[in-house]
Amino acid sequence: MDIVHPRCAGIDISKRDAKVCVRIASDSGGKPESTVTTWSSVTNQVLALRDHLISEQVTLVVMEATSDYWKTFYYLLEDGPFEVMLCNPRHVKNLPGRKTDVSDAAWLAQLGSHGLLHGSLVPPEPIRELRDLTRTRTAIVRERAREIQRLEKLLEDAGIKLSSVATDITGASGRAMLQALIEGQRDPVVLANLAKRRLRSKIPELTEALTGRFREHHAFLSRLHLNLIDQHSAAVEELTNRIEVVMEPFRQERDLMVTVPGISTFIADVIVAETGGDMSRFPTAGHLASWAGTCPGSNESAGRVKSTHTRPANSYLKGALGIAAMSAAKSHDTYLSAKYRRIASRRGPIKAIVALEHAMLLAIWNMLTTGTTYCDLGGDYYTRLNPDKVRNRAIDQLRKMGYAVALTPLAEAG
Repeated sequence: MDIVHPRCAGIDISKRDAKVCVRIASDSGGKPESTVTTWSSVTNQVLALRDHLISEQVTLVVMEATSDYWKTFYYLLEDGPFEVMLCNPRHVKNLPGRKTDVSDAAWLAQLGSHGLLHGSLVPPEPIRELRDLTRTRTAIVRERAREIQRLEKLLEDAGIKLSSVATDITGASGRAMLQALIEGQRDPVVLANLAKRRLRSKIPELTEALTGRFREHHAFLSRLHLNLIDQHSAAVEELTNRIEVVMEPFRQERDLMVTVPGISTFIADVIVAETGGDMSRFPTAGHLASWAGTCPGSNESAGRVKSTHTRPANSYLKGALGIAAMSAAKSHDTYLSAKYRRIASRRGPIKAIVALEHAMLLAIWNMLTTGTTYCDLGGDYYTRLNPDKVRNRAIDQLRKMGYAVALTPLAEAG
C-alpha cells in the first residue's frame, strides 16, 4: 500500500495525558520506525509536543475525537507547520483484542500514513465561539422546559389542573394565578378571574381546574420552580444578545435562511453555528444532507438491504432541523407542507419530517452558494407537476365511494 505521509503522528488522547506515536517510513522500503511517547494534557506540555513534532518533521498529525479532551491538543497544534486531522472514532476502530492506548496511537499513525482517513469538520474560531453560545442557549432552553414540566407535576400533585385548560402555565394568565396561589389565595373563582385576553372565555373551566389541595408545601416549591424558570429566561435573553453580536459577520447567511418556511432566527443561528455558514466545505448539496444525517443509511449484504435508517449526526443540528420541519409542515399553501402531506400519507409522519429536513438543507446549500433568497414552489406544485395523475386519483376515489363521475371543463361549462 502506498505511503502518502512518510512522517506521520497518531495521538490517542485521554483526560490526563496522550500517547503519541511518530511513524517514520524507511527510505529503503523496509519496516517503518515507530516511537511512542507520553505527554501530559496541560498547555505547556502540549506546546512542547508541538516542538517535538516539528523537530521530527511530521507532516500529518491524526487524533481521535474523544469527548472534549481533543480540543486542547487540536487548538494548540493547528497553528503548527503540519496538517492536523480530527477523526470520527467510528472510522478508526482498532482491531479486536488489541485495544490499548499505545496500539491505538500506532493504529492512527498507520492509517494516516497511508491516507486512509478523512478529517471531521472543525470550524474556525469565530464559528466555534458562535457554536458555544448557541449550544449553551439550547441547553438552557431545554432545562427551562424541564423546570416547567416539574412545576406542572407539582400542580398535579396539588390537584390543580391548570395545564388542562391553559396551553402555557407560565404565560401571563398562568403566572398571575400561580402567584396568587403562592401568596395564599385559594378561592378558585378569584383565581379564574385573573385570566387575561382569550383565556377569559374559559373562566368556568378554569374555576373547576383551580379547585384543589394547594398547601404551603406546594407554594414553597412553586416559588422555587418559578424563580429557576425566570433565571433560565434571563440567561437565554443574555445569550441571545451576545449571539447577535457574534453573528454580525454571518448576518447575510442568516437573513437568507429565514426566508425558508419554518426556519426562525433561532433555528438559523443554530444552522450557521453547526455548518459554519460556508458551503464551500461541502462539494454538493447532497454532501451537506449526508453529513447532517438526513439521508438514508446504507447497510446492504448479499443483495439484501438490511436497514436504511439515517446515520448518527450532529444532535444540535438535527434537533433544530426537526423543529423547523415540523413548523414548515404546518404552514399554509407552501411547497414544504405539500411535500409533507404527500409523503406522510404513504410513508408516515416521521419519514416525512426527515424528507423535509433533507429538502430544507438542499435549499439552504443552494441559497448560500448562489446568494439568492428562497423561492417557494407553491402548495399546488405537485398538482401542476402532474395534473392528469391528480385528476385520475380524485376520480378513482369518488368511484370507490359509489359516485359516477363525468367531468366537464370549466370553459365548456361556462
